[in-house]
Order: sequence, then C-alpha cells, then structure tokens
Amino acid sequence: MSTLRVHWTIAPAIAPRPLINCNRCGGVKPYRCGEKFRVNANGKRIDVWLIYRCVDCDNSWNFTILERRNRRDIEPALLTALECNDPALVRRFAFDAAALRNRAGRVEEFADITVHKEPPAGEPGHATALWLELRLEGTTPLRLDRLLAGELGLPRSRLQALEGRGRLTVGPDGGRTLRKPVRDGLAVRIDLIGEADRNAILSAACR
Repeated sequence: MSTLRVHWTIAPAIAPRPLINCNRCGGVKPYRCGEKFRVNANGKRIDVWLIYRCVDCDNSWNFTILERRNRRDIEPALLTALECNDPALVRRFAFDAAALRNRAGRVEEFADITVHKEPPAGEPGHATALWLELRLEGTTPLRLDRLLAGELGLPRSRLQALEGRGRLTVGPDGGRTLRKPVRDGLAVRIDLIGEADRNAILSAACR
C-alpha cells in the first residue's frame, strides 16, 4: 500500500478574547488584543503586560506576561522583542487561550483558521492511503472532523463512517478524537482503497 504523507500547519486566524467585567460599560465585555506590550521597570524589577481593549469603549485590561522579574533573569533578545512589540511575540501570547483563561476566567474563542499544506514528494494520484501530520500554532476550538471535512471536501458523516470501519485512525489519542478540538501533533491516517473519489481526496489534501 502506497501512502501519501502531507504536513498541515494550522494557524488560528482570530485571537481569543477574554471576557472582562468592564467598569466603564458596566458589564462583562469581550476584550481584543491591542497588539502592544507595556513594560514597566521599577529599579531592577520588570513587569510586562499585553494590553487588551474593550470592544465597545476601548477601556484597557492588562494580561500579565512577566511579574517582578529581575532584569538579569530576562534574555536580552526577549526583552528587546517585548519593548519593540514584536508581532510574532504578540501573537504567541495573544493566541495562548489556556493562559488567558487562567488569568481572566472566561475566554471567547473562534474557529476561523488558515491551513498551510506542504507539498509532498511524488505523485499524489498513485497513493492508496493518506497520512496527515498536523501542527497547530496556538489553540482552536475547531473540531477535527470539521477541519477534515472542510479541507478534504468530505461530509462529516462519511468521516465518521470511515472511522467506524477502522479505515480512519487518529494518533496518538485514539477513539472519539474526531469530535474533539484539533490538537498539535495529531496524525490522521485514511485508507482510500476502493474509494471512487480517492484522487480528489488526495489532491485536496495537498492544496
């Protein structure tokens, strides 16, 4: 059996938004990332926050990144990136839904994503099985079956049927992973022998 291996890198498109009790609006409101850090130096101690703004009134909320850290304990490159509002570093913290949830309690997440597919070596049409290796930048509430359905052009019911017949497997989690949010490091294998639209599925996996 010939297997086509494809790497997908999945990037959430919209940063999660903490739900904060806004003292200006007088109720709980979603706060958007302001894409800027606030760095405060008090002697040798440094505090760093990522600034968020209320979507309605622009009131600010600080997401703690570093607290009372000695300047000597911070890598110079990291400190420079914080002071310069490095976009990649902003994204790294803004898309960390777990850390936001620990700080704010409640977080609004979005299933919007972009998928980068690395072209495989060889000719896709000759394969009889598909192996997808998933890499996730950040976190997303998007379920695995919705991701596969959208990218491969298959109904979710068919994906579930393939799983039920043992022709679709997911590692390392195993059972019922299709119904769970996509996680970094998942590997999806689909046996396509006898599937009339095998070539269309293989092609969709690569583009």
